[in-house]
Amino acid sequence: MKIAVDAMGGDHAPKEIIAGVMQSLQEFNDIHIQLFGDETKMKPYLTAHERLTVHPCTEIIEPDDEPVRAVRRKKDASMVRMAQAVKDGEADACVSAGNTGALMAAGLFIVGRIEGIERPALAPTLPTIGGEGFVLLDVGANADAKPSQLVQYAIMGSIYAEKVRGIQNPRVGLLNIGTEPGKGNDLTKAAYDELMKAPLNFIGNIEARDLLTGTTDVAVTDGFTGNMVLKTIEGTASGLFSMIKDVFASSVKTKISAALVKDDLRGLKKQMDYTEYGGAGLFGLNAPVIKAHGSSNANAVKNAIRQARTMAEYHVSETIRETINEEETR
Repeated sequence: MKIAVDAMGGDHAPKEIIAGVMQSLQEFNDIHIQLFGDETKMKPYLTAHERLTVHPCTEIIEPDDEPVRAVRRKKDASMVRMAQAVKDGEADACVSAGNTGALMAAGLFIVGRIEGIERPALAPTLPTIGGEGFVLLDVGANADAKPSQLVQYAIMGSIYAEKVRGIQNPRVGLLNIGTEPGKGNDLTKAAYDELMKAPLNFIGNIEARDLLTGTTDVAVTDGFTGNMVLKTIEGTASGLFSMIKDVFASSVKTKISAALVKDDLRGLKKQMDYTEYGGAGLFGLNAPVIKAHGSSNANAVKNAIRQARTMAEYHVSETIRETINEEETR
């Protein structure tokens, strides 16, 4: 299996990206990585490996580049070359921690959208208190959505939860301001009715406060709402651990207590670390495209590559295509 990786995307590129690539090659014996990037900047961190191919690129898509223009004009950018490798069949999936908008544009214009999918959705797997995790989509690929698009998000999320996360008959919930049928705005009311008819284990409306309790395996919403929920969860987790750290550093007594529970706190932090689940998949494209977090370290990159590998191995894109086609013929 061949996976293309953008070495130049992210806050800690190319060092952490390459470190994650090397960890992946050690852990997964069935992958070959194609690494795209500035050869001069990558060279200090590169180690020769029989399953690693380096493709020098002369351009980089910067964080502040206008996404569509950058993808169209920077033909030799690492992200564009990575996506083109997937398009040309030279790679089965791709991973980047770079400019989110540019990656979505590269996914749409180069990798291509599955026929029948109205709009792709950006979908991370987020942690829950019990450790099960849940898929949230959309978190920003599209600010607005139609009811039919929310149904497609639900179908794609359900397929991913089953094929990649190994959950039988995944529970699908519609994010809303109340759990009762008839709650919400025009979008959620109409989507609720359509989801009731879809071939899903739809459990109805769910509230944001219940997301981390393991109420659902897939949570569906529009990209505007989803992005705010995602950023709230990230900010709350970061703020909470910062507060805990300050408390344990406040006195000799609490420092001693911190030493006693250090391993437990480290385990808790890892349990609530969304990077342990991989990146955010751009669902609805012809092949797996994974957006790793911009601040990804080597471990996060490795997990994003693992996610891309699993999606390709279980033919998630093909299953989505088949399911959508079946729905259209019903």
